[in-house]
Amino acid sequence: MTRATKSKAGTPPAPTIPAIPPADVLGRLAALKTTATLDLKQQWRELFAADPPPYNRRFLESRLAYRIQELAFGGLKAETIQRLEALGEQLDGGNPVLRRIRGDDKPIAGTRLIREYHGVEHSVTVLHDGYEYQGRPYQSLSSIARAITGTRWNGWLFFGLKNRRAAA
Repeated sequence: MTRATKSKAGTPPAPTIPAIPPADVLGRLAALKTTATLDLKQQWRELFAADPPPYNRRFLESRLAYRIQELAFGGLKAETIQRLEALGEQLDGGNPVLRRIRGDDKPIAGTRLIREYHGVEHSVTVLHDGYEYQGRPYQSLSSIARAITGTRWNGWLFFGLKNRRAAA
């Protein structure tokens, strides 16, 4: 037995992740949209050799799509990963916890937020320094929600940017 294939006593062997032929990629990607969630979770176990996270279906689909392409065509080059790590350390001083915190949770400027209220569709454009609704500038989504409904609303909830459970 060579050194590379020896495993320590009590250590399970590393899981084998199946290779994906490039010709199968498009079919597998298209099938993700119609696959049952339980089957998506099983694919996750097969392709990541780990249990799936408790996130929504859309997250599972997007990560599985990336993983399928990664296994078929290859992932990022080692130099690219090192460069990204170096850039991250420049921004956060090497503290990986800070990488998970987003500095500004406002949507990207130019994003259009659309909300139907009492049968009328309302469209808001995100600006660098606020929001625009019906040609007028606003400082907050809450003020726009108040203009639309006539009552006080959390603008993030009104436009669906924040889930009620997370807000509590």
